[in-house]
Amino acid sequence: MAITLLVTDKSLSLLGDPLDGWTELSAELLWNEPGAGALTVPAHSETAALLQPGRRLVVIRDEDIWMAGPIEEPQNYEWSVDGEPSPGLLKVTFTDDLARIAGFVTYPDPALAFGSQVTTADVNRVIPSSGTQNAELIIRQLVDENCGPGAISTRRIEQLVLDTVAGVGTATAITTRLEPVLDACRTVAAGGGGLGFRTRQVGSEIRFGVYAPVDRTATARFSRDIGNLRSVSFTLGAPLATSELVQGGDTGDRAYVEVTSGAQADWWRVEKLVDQSGTTDTNGELTQAGNLELGNDNPTAALSTVCVDTDDLKAGRDYGLGDRVSVVPYSGMEIADVVRSMRLEATPDGGELVTTTVGNDDSTTEAQLVRQIRDLARRLGRLETRR
Repeated sequence: MAITLLVTDKSLSLLGDPLDGWTELSAELLWNEPGAGALTVPAHSETAALLQPGRRLVVIRDEDIWMAGPIEEPQNYEWSVDGEPSPGLLKVTFTDDLARIAGFVTYPDPALAFGSQVTTADVNRVIPSSGTQNAELIIRQLVDENCGPGAISTRRIEQLVLDTVAGVGTATAITTRLEPVLDACRTVAAGGGGLGFRTRQVGSEIRFGVYAPVDRTATARFSRDIGNLRSVSFTLGAPLATSELVQGGDTGDRAYVEVTSGAQADWWRVEKLVDQSGTTDTNGELTQAGNLELGNDNPTAALSTVCVDTDDLKAGRDYGLGDRVSVVPYSGMEIADVVRSMRLEATPDGGELVTTTVGNDDSTTEAQLVRQIRDLARRLGRLETRR
């Protein structure tokens, strides 16, 4: 195991020496979402002095950066007479730099400060302003003008730049208004060819880029026979909806679009109303919203797995987030699904373990609740901005 932990400031300048004496580390990368990390380290005074608000943690594995981003809880201190010995422990949580972007919303006019925005009710911003545009370019624009180098000075994230254009994605459009930037990016990514986006630290820069996941089903395979499949669950479920009834526009000037999946022929017709008030279908926005809902409501072969690294197949080297890989739950059944997360766990004595989650079992109550809460928040946001 070769893991190095560094602390930097917001400008990516190295602070102090590499962290020493740590006892536990986890760092999980997530597809199109900020990652999640945790670190336990002795509470020496020099370590506590490094772990301060506004600092970043950089996890280096085998000379490559596995995760880098802001420290969310720099000091969660624990000590007791009957528990941890002196000097006690610091439990630190951190994430990757995508979390910084997640802290911004899409302004109606990104060139103006919030207090100078147009006060007319129901201001929507359509990207692009007319017609459609390549999805990668839209995602880059959303980030650039709201928190990147193209944003007003008070909204720029330190050291954030746009990565090289990858030339991926299909044409699409989005209507956005005061919604989280990453929510808008995910909408465009899904509607523009199933794209991925990420941040990566290169030298003194945080580079935000878009990429197209790769179909690696022929080369990245997980099964019990190979020895790289730790657990698997598989459920075939009926569709939650086969016809998305999308309602847009506003009172007195409504727009209606129905998006239907082919699952109706195999199962039955199930209708669902999708509220997109304040949005028209001028550039296909309502159709795109219906397609996105079908992605959640289609009949599911709900697959949830935990896979592990082997010498022949390693996360980050042989496949990445968003790539399609093959899973063999049992003999005669093979499923292709998306890599959702890659998690690194390490201890100085026990070495490291890298696990990969393929698929996402949305049939659980917890997952459904999270999705319902997010949907409710979006609907309330649309109502508030129309007032």
